[in-house]
Amino acid sequence: QLVVLPECFNSPYGTQYFSQYAENVPAGETVQALAAAARDNKVYLHGGSIPERDGDKLYNTTMFFSPTGSLIAKYRKMHLFDIDVPGKIRFQESETLSPGSKVTVVDTDLCKIGLGICYDIRFPELAAIMAQQGCHVLLYPGAFNMTTGPAHWELLQRGRAVDNQVYVAAASPARDESGSYVAWGHSTITDPWGKVISTTEEKESVIYADIDLNLVEEIRSSIPTRTQKRHDIYSLKHCDPSGE
Repeated sequence: QLVVLPECFNSPYGTQYFSQYAENVPAGETVQALAAAARDNKVYLHGGSIPERDGDKLYNTTMFFSPTGSLIAKYRKMHLFDIDVPGKIRFQESETLSPGSKVTVVDTDLCKIGLGICYDIRFPELAAIMAQQGCHVLLYPGAFNMTTGPAHWELLQRGRAVDNQVYVAAASPARDESGSYVAWGHSTITDPWGKVISTTEEKESVIYADIDLNLVEEIRSSIPTRTQKRHDIYSLKHCDPSGE
């Protein structure tokens, strides 16, 4: 019923490639192919992410399609991957990409689904806002690398799942040792208890899982952190720069 693709699945992951592979949304070739795939298979399709061109700006953008092939949501990665781990990896998405500025939640007939991309998963505030808006599932296509992947990939997914009592699914590109950027792989699905219910290794693969919305409600009822927050001491505010 729901299919999720990896980050930058139609492009090599590298700032030197984004402009070359960027497409317009919704007119681009990849977008049209994804719409057709969703329609032909009658599934919700989360299009991982692709480099998007909008005027003179580039974005790392995900698209979400209905079973009729309609583009019902678009999300632009808001936290750009700018890191410098001495002696290991330096990557600066901001050299070519612009950040998005809109929290995106999709209301489907399955459940409400929150959209993030890769580095976004490191920011618990975004996940918390999407959970506050009623999400039962958070989707993060991501291409963690050989430094951050073994250390943090699963840890962050389980953390966001437990923090917000939601399912978290993270789809990674397969590992290509000959590429300029080597992805960790290990696509994973985690339940709201923090249990990994489906995963794989670094090679090309498809993983599956059943999403049990009753489990979400059972866990939220058993450990009712959502109603125990101390709003008299702290709060989380969603500021929408678009004014919507």
